[in-house]
Amino acid sequence: MNRILQITFISVIIFLGFSTAAQAQLTTQHAIGARFGSATGITYRYTLSPDRAIEGIMSVQSNSKSSRFRLVGLYQYHKPLIDDLSWFWGFGGSVGSYTGKAYTDANGKRFDKYSELALSIDGIAGLEYKIPSAPIAITLDAKPYFDFLQESGFRIVDGLGFSVRYTF
Repeated sequence: MNRILQITFISVIIFLGFSTAAQAQLTTQHAIGARFGSATGITYRYTLSPDRAIEGIMSVQSNSKSSRFRLVGLYQYHKPLIDDLSWFWGFGGSVGSYTGKAYTDANGKRFDKYSELALSIDGIAGLEYKIPSAPIAITLDAKPYFDFLQESGFRIVDGLGFSVRYTF
């Protein structure tokens, strides 16, 4: 079932990416804000042309056994849906660190703190709504990634996010 969802998601992104609909209008040069989800961080988007942008995300993710810090760079294509709602997709990569926290398990076995380099190939697809009467954009996206070093694998759900950005 998980494999079917992955193939469906990738097929939809490829189909929508090659559609020749009208061009989205990224009307502001800059957008900065916060991204929330399994990882929380700061996001900045720079508009290259009316339908293309680059985005940087600095995020942290933590639980009782580990923490992760990532710097993500993405190249994006934006397409209009209706009025101030558009959709986008893109690709990029990330670098960061993965830290295992020191802890003792239920059996009394001690695990020491350790840190590793984190590298991944990232994708992104989502919806963005630009509030017409305010310099605010709201984004809901999926940012799947393939992690090379820790538990090499493709992750879809881990990358779901919600962003609020100030546009200028």
